[in-house]
Amino acid sequence: MIYDQVIIGGGLSGLAAGIRLARFGYKVLILEKHSIPGGLNSYYYRQGRLLETGLHAMTNFAPPSLKAAPLNRLFRQLKLSRKNFTTHQQLRSTIYFPDKLSLSFSNDLNLLFAEVDRLFPESTERFKALVEQIRNHDPFVSRPWTSAKGKLAEILVNERLMNMLLWPLMMYGNCNEHDMDFDQFVIMFQSVFLEGFFRPAGTIKDFLDMLLEHYRALGGEIRFRTPVARFETSGNTVSSVILESGEEIGAKQVISTAGYPATLKFMDQSNSNASEMDKFKGRMSFVEIINVLPVSCRQKLRCDETIIFYNLDEPFDYRRPDEAVNVNCGVICFPENFHDLPAGDEFQLRVTHPANYDLRDSFEPDEYQAQKTLWAARSAETIREIIGNYQENVLYQDVFTPITIEKFTGKAKGAIYGSPIKLRDGLTSLSNLFVAGTDQGYLGIVGAMLSGVTMVNNHIFEER
Repeated sequence: MIYDQVIIGGGLSGLAAGIRLARFGYKVLILEKHSIPGGLNSYYYRQGRLLETGLHAMTNFAPPSLKAAPLNRLFRQLKLSRKNFTTHQQLRSTIYFPDKLSLSFSNDLNLLFAEVDRLFPESTERFKALVEQIRNHDPFVSRPWTSAKGKLAEILVNERLMNMLLWPLMMYGNCNEHDMDFDQFVIMFQSVFLEGFFRPAGTIKDFLDMLLEHYRALGGEIRFRTPVARFETSGNTVSSVILESGEEIGAKQVISTAGYPATLKFMDQSNSNASEMDKFKGRMSFVEIINVLPVSCRQKLRCDETIIFYNLDEPFDYRRPDEAVNVNCGVICFPENFHDLPAGDEFQLRVTHPANYDLRDSFEPDEYQAQKTLWAARSAETIREIIGNYQENVLYQDVFTPITIEKFTGKAKGAIYGSPIKLRDGLTSLSNLFVAGTDQGYLGIVGAMLSGVTMVNNHIFEER
């Protein structure tokens, strides 16, 4: 059978691309190697609990009235009702640095302005100038990589303020160590500080079910447990997709959301040019610890914020740690801390730390679980100084590592933000193969979905 489009990966980018195509009558097939959709943002069950992967909070909040906002543009492109999409905004989040220096922000930019004025009064006007520059900067214009640190040093002068602003943006979407591209900084600043965090009503499963139902209602097909082996090519095009089962599926065009290193493997270019492939592999990966706690212990902890982005290291540096995990910095998230979310008998504390994928080979297989337990304990010992002692109250705990991420998402080395080299236009060396998602350059849930939509609009609809 020949499809108009075959999409590799049933994550949010792939689902969005599929919906956009199916809306206009294309014959579309999504191939997903796992049993459920979502990719980096999915779910699983343990001890009768639904646990989410990836979803701390969505960025790019906007009320339905702001028609030009990315969230609302996305819903129009997918023909989904924004008014019927219930959202819960964050309560308040905090950036926590050495000497207990805390800078809070919410979806109201006035709070961030007030906090900068309180902590860095000498930089208030410079910060306002930065915000104005960001509002007028188009980050999607093709230009050379520019150091965000260099630009911020010129505008803000104050290094501590610069680092505090960089920290949440790096942790939420930076594939590069030490610094980030200024265009990427602008995208993340707009997403996190100018628009803000929210959660949809229900769980990530509910959100995925909505998207999947919409896709199928439009005539789209999806096959689970269907890993891809390689592409069959004819001249400069993909003629078919070969599955690991040996089945061949004809395709007029292919969109890959599997990441560029995996896509190179499908193109059979990974062995012929290993060094070329290595430069597209990211280095930044993370360990995430999910703790389920009884609601009765909330009063003992500092847990009235939505997210705490903390860094205790001096000097500040965003990088892959020398040890397996760096517990001195990370993200502390309370997924129930959003406006108007109903309280239950339990609540979650999710902690994320930078991790070193390459140290996996230093552990014997029977040591792996022991290492996860060890680093979860070290994490709890470190962050108890920020939120209090919670470890003795844990009802259930699970730990994701870079190995887990690579296994279930296909992201090389567990690098959830993908390659340090982004294919902004989504083009590859094959004329009918396009890359969408993380390695195309859009990050976050809304960004990933917009990536799928944009690649369809730019390379399939325009050609038509």
